[in-house]
Amino acid sequence: MSHEQDWGPYHSESRALDNWRGPYRPGVTACIPVHLPRLSNGVMDRALQSIRTQTRPVDAISIAVDTTHAGAAATRNEALAGVTTEWTAFLDSDDQWRPSHVEKLLATAQETGADLIYPWFSIVPGGQDPWPHREGQPFSRKILETENYIPVTVLVRTKLIKKSGGFRPKGPPENPCDDWGAWDALLDEGATFHHLNERTWFWWWWSGNTSGRGDVW
Repeated sequence: MSHEQDWGPYHSESRALDNWRGPYRPGVTACIPVHLPRLSNGVMDRALQSIRTQTRPVDAISIAVDTTHAGAAATRNEALAGVTTEWTAFLDSDDQWRPSHVEKLLATAQETGADLIYPWFSIVPGGQDPWPHREGQPFSRKILETENYIPVTVLVRTKLIKKSGGFRPKGPPENPCDDWGAWDALLDEGATFHHLNERTWFWWWWSGNTSGRGDVW
């Protein structure tokens, strides 16, 4: 029996996303892109600790470190290329999951059959939710067309996000979102999105941390 996939080649700036030729095994991989300075300032340790304390442990971790100013999108794709489980759970290296994050997102995916589950968040150490009007509301592609209100900390079917080409910046040149283009491409592939109305992760907010440019994280 052939296990050749039905996509490709799709490329990030550094690596093809059609690299896995076997069937995707059951389970969840934590996928983390890392801005190089975060390896030495303790921020990455905080993120990893939140993975270690999950009530439903992840089955693997895939990490890519940006040492060449490739930017968030390309680095996220580099980490995604190494995922071989059915599900991918994204976590930025400066954020944290609550202990039940993976368990709740995976249960919701199994209950709804959706391809992408996005929860809500608590902003720390302080700050204002940029989309308070979207918390608890059903997914709307029409609104997503003009406003990227889904942060990258989602659970998604690995095969679909690889097939759609992964992450690519979208938005105004001064601040292109590295995940917005991924959501558009997934929807074009027929993916279904579902909002879990629970705050399952901590978003460590700081100015400039959501850019697809190579020189800013």
